[in-house]
Amino acid sequence: MKRILLSTSFLISFIAFAQVPPATPAQDVLDGLDKIEQMKKESLVKNLEFINIGPTIMSGRVVDLDVNPQNSAEFLVAYASGGLFHTTNNGTSFEPLMDNAGTVNLGDIAVDWNSKTIWAGTGENNSSRSSYAGIGLLKSTDWGKSWSAPMLPESHHIGRILINPNNIDHVVVAVTGPLYSKNENRGIYITKDGGKTWNKTLFATDMAGFIDLVQVPGDFNTLFAASWEKDRKAWNFDGDGTASAIYKSTDAGETWNKISTEQSGFPTGTGVGRIGLAAYDANTIYAIHDSQFRRDASTPLSDRKEKEAERSRSLKKDDFQGMTMDAFLKLDDKTLNAFLKENGFQEKYRAQNVKNMVRSGAAKPADLAKYLEDANTQLFDTPVKGAELYRSDDGGKTWKKTHEGQIDDLFYSYGYYFAQVRVDPSDKDHIYVMGVPIVKSDDGGKTWESISKENVHADHHALWVDPNMRGHLINGNDGGVNITYDDGETWIKNNSTSVGQFYAINYDHEKPYNVYGGLQDNGVWVGAHTSRNDRGWMQNGGYPWEFIMGGDGMQIQIDSRNSDIVYTGFQFGNYYRINRETGDRIYIQPKHELGEAPYRFNWQTPILLSPHNQDILYIGGNKLHRSLNQGDDWTAISPDLTQGGKKGNVAYGTLTAISESPFQFGMIYTGSDDGLVQLTQDGGASWNKLKGNWPANLWVSRVVASAHEKGTVYVTFNGYRWDDFTPYIYRSTDYGKTWKNIGANLPASPVNVIVEHPKNKNVLFVGTDNASYVSMDQGISWEILDGDMPPVAVHDMKIQPEANDLLVGTHGRSIYLANLDAIDLFEGVKADQFMSAENFAFAKAGKIRASSSYGSKRTWSKNYYEPSVEVTFYSPNAGTITMEILNEDGKALKTEKIEADKGLNFYKYNATVDESNLKRFDKDSRPEEAQNGKYYLPKGEYTIKLSMGKMSKSQELVVE
Repeated sequence: MKRILLSTSFLISFIAFAQVPPATPAQDVLDGLDKIEQMKKESLVKNLEFINIGPTIMSGRVVDLDVNPQNSAEFLVAYASGGLFHTTNNGTSFEPLMDNAGTVNLGDIAVDWNSKTIWAGTGENNSSRSSYAGIGLLKSTDWGKSWSAPMLPESHHIGRILINPNNIDHVVVAVTGPLYSKNENRGIYITKDGGKTWNKTLFATDMAGFIDLVQVPGDFNTLFAASWEKDRKAWNFDGDGTASAIYKSTDAGETWNKISTEQSGFPTGTGVGRIGLAAYDANTIYAIHDSQFRRDASTPLSDRKEKEAERSRSLKKDDFQGMTMDAFLKLDDKTLNAFLKENGFQEKYRAQNVKNMVRSGAAKPADLAKYLEDANTQLFDTPVKGAELYRSDDGGKTWKKTHEGQIDDLFYSYGYYFAQVRVDPSDKDHIYVMGVPIVKSDDGGKTWESISKENVHADHHALWVDPNMRGHLINGNDGGVNITYDDGETWIKNNSTSVGQFYAINYDHEKPYNVYGGLQDNGVWVGAHTSRNDRGWMQNGGYPWEFIMGGDGMQIQIDSRNSDIVYTGFQFGNYYRINRETGDRIYIQPKHELGEAPYRFNWQTPILLSPHNQDILYIGGNKLHRSLNQGDDWTAISPDLTQGGKKGNVAYGTLTAISESPFQFGMIYTGSDDGLVQLTQDGGASWNKLKGNWPANLWVSRVVASAHEKGTVYVTFNGYRWDDFTPYIYRSTDYGKTWKNIGANLPASPVNVIVEHPKNKNVLFVGTDNASYVSMDQGISWEILDGDMPPVAVHDMKIQPEANDLLVGTHGRSIYLANLDAIDLFEGVKADQFMSAENFAFAKAGKIRASSSYGSKRTWSKNYYEPSVEVTFYSPNAGTITMEILNEDGKALKTEKIEADKGLNFYKYNATVDESNLKRFDKDSRPEEAQNGKYYLPKGEYTIKLSMGKMSKSQELVVE
């Protein structure tokens, strides 16, 4: 009998990965939404004001458009994670329509414009790293004022919705299903009673949902649907399979027939990827296919790909596999150097140096191939066929590819993000295909022309083609909305909404301070925190936000000594040191040694400037790297701090969080995407794996070493990549030896970030995939903190200490700011006592200026000009507060009743005086009646007194 010996570490790793966190049931998500609504009503901080500071111009990912057929200047725009917006002026301005719904994550919308009925399919129909799940299908019959309870709540992601134009209660829905887990609820669903009851009429497999659905124009009985088999994991994505296919119904979706058979001419088998559909009439149907079948050697490439192949034709990575030492040493130095330079080898690895290493046995020829092997090469360098368009002229019985070879440079191995086709309703040969870029054909798909322009984002997902005006298009992409009237020759950019999808934010210490942020596929931007959304910049040419880095914008660190020195970059650890004053940009990613496997860097690689020395920078790959000279040189100060990675085409087994204790240099916590939390207290010389009562393998979204107590640390986990929406938040007060779960009473939603208040150790802030929260008692209880924010994913939070501002980076509605001075009313209050009746608190009122213009109208204004004194107070109970304005003798000049909520209250006092109390002023200082008939406080010192029962508090008010 043959014995098989397994190492202990292998067994531990195997067992850990075998523990798959279960997907969260839909009922738990719905219960969480109910809990959020209840928390909003009861929140002690519900009145805290949040201001959106933008930016707007780069927008966020659009997934669908719906245009009024009677007026093309009115349309709806659905953003992937930013909600639904309405315009009546051709995109000049927009108003949100579903901020009051349970989610703003959208996959598709459908509108009956006559009855003003909107169907919103929640959960994005793409499969990116931040394609958030929805809560089902929502319906509004009052144009977004209110929304129904979620229908089809197990759907997670919805591909397409069709409304029968002859019976608006008859709706057909394509459900894509969960992104990361198997599910039996995928399929095509029908309702004939407006959503009261549903019937599933088509099912493929528990891995194949339905991504597209179209009707033949003028014939709702004839429908075509596309199923898509995919298997997404945190470490791998297979976007193809035998269950990807095209189906047809001739009875409005009651029954279906699979029409993409081997005899039809449409591809079948394991390489069939995502399929997008368009119908011109009952005969002419188009299908764009993301072919994952491999190219053969004879497949022609685009000019760009031919040039790339020509450059590397002399030597390829795979040439070194199995190459002998003698063969390697005979390679031409010039040819070998060209290969080394083009593939990003460190400067020290040039032809003669590498040959010497091979001669001495320090390296093998195969190490050159190993140097380049990582998950990204497997994803992006795979020679798949990619985009190809098929057409049927007999209603789907037979299909033919419209072009020779492939439609190169549109999409390759990332077609899972695209695969959309549209046909001009006035010309069956005039078609558009969306990917990177958007292309059109005037000859039925034989030849193609790009219609992307300089003010249009590269990634395209939605397109409306005007049936009445040829060349009038409305396009939705990763950068928002564009409109053209000349078939793509020129475009209007229609971005005025704050729907940016931020991954990370940060701030500097300038006055006014600046806010920095990295966005999904829209780079890194910086702007003053005082920025507001207005169009004045179009007149003066100075947009208040500045673009400083391209790609998918990632984390940002700013040198506190010189804010011109900024560290940031794009996906997979490609970071730079930027001098904004000089424009210098130095690439600083750590590089592995020849013979080592490449470092693994997460999509959002963590970086950190040491709080002890701003020349010291940390970057996390699978190891932790430290630079003592601003990124010029690097040292790995750890072993692999992950479970070792997994075979796949997505970088995995990487660090996702770094935190250094402000109390001790070299006391560093790390977190990984595969569930490990580790600590070094000696600058990396030794590491300790921390164990808590959390599930294995979860993505560590944050580790935070406390700024208040040396032994305290917080860690949050995110189960999104397992479709696990449990909020995991833990605190340790003994350096990670023991842990307490402080997130168990939060509504179901994955946690992205936790931050401490810089002055009050009891106050914590948390951001989840649909809300933000504050705790005044170190996590014993939580208050929802959303204020005016919609239910959008919060990816990052920072507190600017000098201004005492909370900055909230959302993945769908840009950046919000809330001043925390009101929260400071609780400073010094014990964590378990802040809700007690004795804590009636009143913030300082500050100063205002006296003016003779109060109560008068400004030129062209309809309103009277009045001052505003913000009266901020905390009431332990809801009820009536009496506010009195007292003179120096303690006599009342003004008395008002304020209806207070339990918790924080913000009341705007307009500095007026009761006419009946004018006698209490000296004759010389008595206020005169203003144009609006009111009297305003003159210069002097006053007291604002708030009373509620036996409780009262007073603050000074100075009028200068």
